Formats: sequence, C-alpha cells, structure tokens
Amino acid sequence: MSTERLDPDEVAEFAFRVWSYKQGEMVSLLIHLGDRLGLYRSLDGAGPMSAQDLAERTGLQPRWLHEWLRGNAAADLLASDDGERFELTAVGAMVLTREEESLQFAAGAFGPPPDPALVDDLADAFRTGTGLPYDRQGPAGVHQTERMLGPWARLTLVPTIVPALEGVHERLSAGALVADVGCGAAVALTTLAEAYPRSTFHGYELSRLAVERARERVAQAGLTNVEIADRRAEELPDGADYSLVLTFDCLHDMTRPDAAAAAIRRAIADDGTWLVKEIRCADEWAGNRRNPMLAMFLGFSIASCLSSALSEPGGAGLGTIGLPPRVLEQLVRDAGFSRFRMHDFEDPANLYYEIRP
Repeated sequence: MSTERLDPDEVAEFAFRVWSYKQGEMVSLLIHLGDRLGLYRSLDGAGPMSAQDLAERTGLQPRWLHEWLRGNAAADLLASDDGERFELTAVGAMVLTREEESLQFAAGAFGPPPDPALVDDLADAFRTGTGLPYDRQGPAGVHQTERMLGPWARLTLVPTIVPALEGVHERLSAGALVADVGCGAAVALTTLAEAYPRSTFHGYELSRLAVERARERVAQAGLTNVEIADRRAEELPDGADYSLVLTFDCLHDMTRPDAAAAAIRRAIADDGTWLVKEIRCADEWAGNRRNPMLAMFLGFSIASCLSSALSEPGGAGLGTIGLPPRVLEQLVRDAGFSRFRMHDFEDPANLYYEIRP
C-alpha cells in the first residue's frame, strides 16, 4: 500500500491515540503503586504537600515520591500549580481512598500489571481457542475481585437493592434459604448473612482459591448461618427450594450459563426470586460503542471473562458484554422462568434483573 496519499495529520492523530493507551498503562502503574504504598491515603486531607513532606509521613524516599507525585499531577489525579507541592482533592479522595464510604471508590483500578507468564498463556489461547480458568490468575485475582465488590456490597446491597425486590426483604427477615452461585470470596454473601441472621446462606463456587478465601472470610466474621461449597453451578441440588438465588457478575464468565440457569430453575422454589447482576451493555454494537469505557471492558474480557468462558471444550464464550438484556431474558426463559424485570440502580457498570419462575 502506498503511503504517498495518506494525510500526515491523520497518521499523527492515530499514533497519538496509540501512545495515549500506553500512557494509560503507565498511569495505571502509578495508581497501583499509590494504593499499594498508602500514598493516596497519606495525602487525603493533608492539603498541599511536597515530596519531602510525604517522605516524612511515609518513610519512603523523597526523590522517588517526587517523580510519582509529578506523574499523578500530569495525569490530573493530583492538583499542583508548580510541580513541587501536590494535593489530593476531596473529589479525588472519594475515588482513590474512601474505600468504606464511596461507591465511586476505584478498587478495580488498583491491580498490578499482569504477570508476563499469564500474558504468554493468553497469547497461546488465541492459537488453541481454549481459555484460562479463573484460578490461573492466582490469589491476586481473588483479592482484586473481593475488593472491587466491597463498596457495592457494603453500601447498596442491603439498604437499596434487596428492598427493591418484591417480598425479598420480608422473607429474609423472617428466615429463608439463599444460594449465591459463583459466590467468589463471599463478599455479598457475608454482607447478607450479617444483615439477615435468621436466614441460611449457601455459597457455590468453582474457583478453589475463591472458596478458600470465602471460608476464611466467613470464619473471620464469626457467621454460623453460611456454608461454602466447592461446587459448579450445574451441581445445585434439585428441589432445594431456595427462596433467593444470586448470580453476581458471573453468568457471562461461565462455560455453560444455559446449564447453570437450568440448574437454578430446578433448585429454586416456585415462589422464589433469582437476582442477576450483569454488566451494563446493549444488545447492539452501536449501543455499546457509546460506552466510553468499552475498550476497557473488552480488554477485561480477553484477560478474564472470555478466557474463563472458553476454558472448557464447548464453552459458550459470552465474554464481558455477552449478556445484554435481550440475550439474558431469552436465556432464563429457555430455562423455564416466566417473569423478567430489569432494575437500574445507577450502578455505572451493572444492571440488575429480578427473575421468577
């Protein structure tokens, strides 16, 4: 192809776009280090600080801190007029430090760069067609997911979401049987178990590492109304009569979401509720294209969601945006459910679905 007819400004603009993504990768590293070393927390509420001020507060080396501070200021994560004194604003603190009180806390952005060996395995998946099971990400994957779900579980699940479901709060208060399918580290499960002590909660999880962390979390909380089972979604007990079944951010990761839905239908009570939390996405590409974070979602899909969903022969391979409302509704109706209601709780990343037999 001849390059003579190409607009040099257009080429330069494309190159800038590519390098902008590389800049994002480097800024992501700065964010990870800031969280890991407690730098954002040290800046929170402290007013303008120099590298030396931060060094005295943290015991870290001022020259390294100065470079880190300037990088954050260049990314507009810290405010600085002169490149010498830096401040974490109140708005920035809600995203970068206020883990216990802010729904906008960006836990999912704090992860470390991927292990090069994991990237090698992902590249190989493009050749073989077989993805990586969730546990291939190691304990760091479990930890990141647990932390990412924390603010949502603490701040919205019990006070906002459960009361919006027809009759669920009342049944849980009186005492009900609940299953969390794909419970991960049991963040949502333990939150509900603490809020509704009369109810009994069963967590089902395929990941061995997540099961270990879930059991540890249950023990640390001293909960006696929670049991964690190392079991696939398809292995739910038939006729268990669960009053409430949860699948949070996991159906699109499953190799057989259709089999999972069928198993849930066999296990749920005839008057039970299935609450699904799934990625906020549209049925058509044009609708998804309006999401400014779509490229990140699809990157996550390659790194985790699609990879998990293709980790076994015949996997559905839905990926991160593979269960928009229309597709999910068809999936659950095919499994024998008749009522399907979507809830929008202004969660920027997820929609919620109240499903009944």
